Amino acid sequence: MSLDERIDSLKIDRSAGEGVGGAGAARWLGLAVLLVAALGAAGWWLTDRSRPPEVRAEPVREVLLSSGTTVLNASGYVTARRQATVSSKVTGRVREVLIEEGMHVRTGQVLARLDDTNARANLALAQAELDAARTALQETRVRLRQAELDLERLGALRERAVVSQAELDAARAEVDSLRARLDQQAKQATVAERRVDVWRQEIADRVIRAPFAGVVVSKDAQPGEMISPVSAGGGFTRTGIGTIVDMDSLEIEVDVNESYINRVAPGQQVEALLDAYPDWRIPARVIAIVPTADRQRATVKVRIAFERLDPRILPDMGVKVAFRQGESGPERRGLAIPRAALRQESGQAVVFVLQDGRVRRRAVRVAEVQGERAIVADGLRAGERVVVGGPERLEDGMAVSEADGVSE
Repeated sequence: MSLDERIDSLKIDRSAGEGVGGAGAARWLGLAVLLVAALGAAGWWLTDRSRPPEVRAEPVREVLLSSGTTVLNASGYVTARRQATVSSKVTGRVREVLIEEGMHVRTGQVLARLDDTNARANLALAQAELDAARTALQETRVRLRQAELDLERLGALRERAVVSQAELDAARAEVDSLRARLDQQAKQATVAERRVDVWRQEIADRVIRAPFAGVVVSKDAQPGEMISPVSAGGGFTRTGIGTIVDMDSLEIEVDVNESYINRVAPGQQVEALLDAYPDWRIPARVIAIVPTADRQRATVKVRIAFERLDPRILPDMGVKVAFRQGESGPERRGLAIPRAALRQESGQAVVFVLQDGRVRRRAVRVAEVQGERAIVADGLRAGERVVVGGPERLEDGMAVSEADGVSE
């Protein structure tokens, strides 16, 4: 055996040990990962268990309750009795628009102005013609005064036979001629004055004003566009600056089937319910029954007035109405809560009131249920917040957190 072979035989073979040691390290690493995950899950579970449950709450609202019974239900829309798309009296180019949607305007307020360059030039020309007419009129007055003096002197001379009758007649004719010219020039001055007034009115017509007080609901033109009081048959000419609605003239129009129109009468009490505010019942009354029927739909139009207007009522809103019949007693008020807030415990209606991050069990007496709301006779106060969504089981005094995005 050579020296190199004897040296190689003395080396330690570590390949088998390394294989066993690598498998053991991987096993311990896996156990450590599982332990960390288990500890994290346990911590999350304990944290989640300690977090108070989330609830949704809505306020208790005071509402006006109607009397009598409902004899007919119908649907319609809020309409404005007084509404106008404001345009100009003349065709012209828009110079400036002074309105925006939602702006309140008063009667006579300037909404827009049209280009009046040509009108002002014509006004200046008419004013110059008027000045010339007045100057010529003044000159004729002076000449007439002189001719009358000459006629008076010739008359005196004729009495003394100093001048002939022909000279006297010529002087008299001159006076008559100047008087006729003065009358003609006075009329020409009047015409010039009227022409000035016409061009002043032309300039005034290029200022568009609000015909009544109201709110701008649409802005239909921009500076630089052409506007005309009549349609020009193309898409480049506007027919209006904007639309104004008198919010004090809002009312309801509903179409009632002609088979049930006998249940409606002028002055009848109505309860209106806007689609946008399903929990807000608005007192109203019938203004008039339009005395004609729609033969295509077999309906009759009924106009209804709101007892009190509110900024939340907007034109073209959908509305449902209930025609009431019966004794119209004194005005009654009650407390309304969402129907989802009611719970039953041992046959008793209860709600949970949210106070300072905790829920308080409160027994209530329900007077009536109207769709998705309930009228509570006692047990609550206006402004308190009742739980409408959350865990199935709640306990008196339980700590809770209010979910984001709750309705006020």
